[in-house]
Amino acid sequence: MMLSLRQIQPSDISVCYDLKYGKKADLAWMAYNGPYFGEPILSIAAFDSKMLSRVNDPHYKLITINEQIVGEVSAYWVDGDLKKWLEVGILIYQKENWGKGISSLALSQWIRELFVAHPDIAHIGLTTWSGNPAMMRVGEKSGMTKEGTIRQVRYWQGRYYDSVKYGVLRHDLQSQL
Repeated sequence: MMLSLRQIQPSDISVCYDLKYGKKADLAWMAYNGPYFGEPILSIAAFDSKMLSRVNDPHYKLITINEQIVGEVSAYWVDGDLKKWLEVGILIYQKENWGKGISSLALSQWIRELFVAHPDIAHIGLTTWSGNPAMMRVGEKSGMTKEGTIRQVRYWQGRYYDSVKYGVLRHDLQSQL
């Protein structure tokens, strides 16, 4: 399995739409990727616009396996213009690719790339919820430490879940950078 992270190109956008929302999508990811936010299935036009803005975004990359797109990684500044607190995200589009170690490998690589790209930050975080135990395992397998639980704040389908925070410090990975 040859995993890589790469910048998105305009020619990738229709492929990503098909995998995420379109003809090839199983939409299983929507049940775990913050479903309590109620994000809609994007139209092709809305998706195209969003993805075109990410073509040169250093905080967004596609995950490929043997050069086939399987998901995406992202990052954003929690603290805005201060740019000292970075949070990451990861999404594997199709359920058939879950449970194969792709997320753990991709997230580990993404974290290392971000620490190299931002030599002044000390911490990278990931937030998930207790309704997504697979993502909790991905955080741990990627070298992150569970740093906090905000109990019973995610409400989904008549039930409360915890928000769970993971993080890794630069010095924990220094030998890998």
